[in-house]
Amino acid sequence: MDIFDILSLLGGLCLFLFGMNVMGQALEKSAGGKLEVMLGKLTGNKLLGFLTGMGVTAVIQSSSATTVMVVGFVNSGLMTLRQAIHVIMGANVGTTVTAWILSLGGISGDNLFLQLLKPTSFTPVLAVIGIGLYMFSKSNKKKDIGTILLGFAVLMFGMSAMTDAVKGLGEVPQFQQLFIMFKNPFLGVLVGAVLTAVIQSSSASVGILQALAVTGQVSYGAAIPIIMGQNIGTCVTALLSSVGTTKNAKRAAIVHLSFNIIGTAVWLGVYAIVDAVVHPVLFDSAASLAGIAVAHSIFNIACTVLLFPMSGLLEKMAYKLVPDAKLPEHTSELDERLLATPAVALERCHDLTLEMARCSTEALALSIECLNKYDAGKAELVREAEERSDHYEDILGSYLIRISTHSLNEKQGAMSSMLLKAIGDFERISDHAVNIIESAEELREKDIEFTDKARVELDSLCHATREIVELSYKAFAEEDMDAANCVEPLEQVIDKLKELLRSQHIERLRVGNCSIEAGFVWNDLITNMERVSDHCSNIAGCMVDAKQQNMNLHESLKQFKSESELFKEKYSQYSEKYLNFV
Repeated sequence: MDIFDILSLLGGLCLFLFGMNVMGQALEKSAGGKLEVMLGKLTGNKLLGFLTGMGVTAVIQSSSATTVMVVGFVNSGLMTLRQAIHVIMGANVGTTVTAWILSLGGISGDNLFLQLLKPTSFTPVLAVIGIGLYMFSKSNKKKDIGTILLGFAVLMFGMSAMTDAVKGLGEVPQFQQLFIMFKNPFLGVLVGAVLTAVIQSSSASVGILQALAVTGQVSYGAAIPIIMGQNIGTCVTALLSSVGTTKNAKRAAIVHLSFNIIGTAVWLGVYAIVDAVVHPVLFDSAASLAGIAVAHSIFNIACTVLLFPMSGLLEKMAYKLVPDAKLPEHTSELDERLLATPAVALERCHDLTLEMARCSTEALALSIECLNKYDAGKAELVREAEERSDHYEDILGSYLIRISTHSLNEKQGAMSSMLLKAIGDFERISDHAVNIIESAEELREKDIEFTDKARVELDSLCHATREIVELSYKAFAEEDMDAANCVEPLEQVIDKLKELLRSQHIERLRVGNCSIEAGFVWNDLITNMERVSDHCSNIAGCMVDAKQQNMNLHESLKQFKSESELFKEKYSQYSEKYLNFV
């Protein structure tokens, strides 16, 4: 093996790792986030959690990525530690799919069907299709499929390059001696763990082992301990990811490590006993690519069978190794690790925006209650809600901007834009709630009373404002398009109501039925409520546009008001309901 073979080996390894990374990311993006969102939600029982972890890992081709995702979920409070344990177990089994794909390189025979199954036959075809879709297709979905095919082609070309580069090693005595050394199971486990820890991918390290197997010098006796060690090495990624997280997130990473160490220790002990007592002929046989895939699958399934019934013990062990802090610990609202999977990060942002919406809606309702009967406790709750809304806007705004720097599909891009706009409107609603509280306090402190006629008018505006806020909240929280389509007609009625109330107020001033001081408070109140309705209109409009993946809000509203029979019908209903005092 000369310097050119070494360069070919390194180049093949780089192509292999790059192809695996590109393919995994493209698969994840093409899935539209469905698999990742499923990972966060469909973990209600042991078996479902296991199958979910296995399925997601099989698709994105990385148990490390799945486990890091799980650590992020636990850190954000989206998943309990108990749920995470079963997902991690499933991820260990799901990662074996890669070895089976790579084992296709070992297919031999003159049969046409077998020849077509060989990567050297179909990989160039996939590469041509992939580059065609990537370069010439206008559809993002097709571009993603092209990227998947290109990533797979690069991966297989890298595997082929590594295989060709190491073929000559079969004749090198030192290489033969090296793999005789690895028959020592403890040394084999150590080598597998270190190699996988360095490249942070058990799938990639299994692929490297399969490439070396073509030399004919890698026996099953050497390969099996290395495979066992690879499961330990892959834990490094999750451990690094857990730095700076909550206690539960650290426990999830510890469970991953404990699961693999215990599984390796038990089955390595069984392997050593069988080797010492029986020493099967298989252990001295040269490992094939398919044989390594089989060994990898059997080992991971055996670890799961062994420890699946003992998930409760793993949880207790994690609590022992990472004890609770003396002070209560708060979960991270928006975990940095979720940014690696934009679909999950967006789902988390949506959940927090929903909390923000609830917070702002309740603040507005409380502020209107204080107009009728002032309550200092409720006023304080409104101010606390406004502070929480400010906090949500700060963290969500910066987080959503960071998400937008990632490659998003059309649906995710529309959702990101919608959330960025919505958080500003919900925050402003809470600001106006505080303004209404201040007006209520001014009325109380200065002992200002509105006339009976003015009180009737204000009640009508208050009811209309509460209804439009509830409609916009329902539209956002439930993606209720019927509610969203009711917002704009009501907003137009509130605009008209504001002008009528202002005109009526001027008339009362003219005849001396209202004081100047009362007039200032009156103007502040109707202005704040009208602006609340404007923000509700923005929220509902964004929901409609996001549904249509069209963020041209003003054009949509203009078209809705001028062309929609529904708008005219609802406008008439709300006019009759709230303008009947005129």
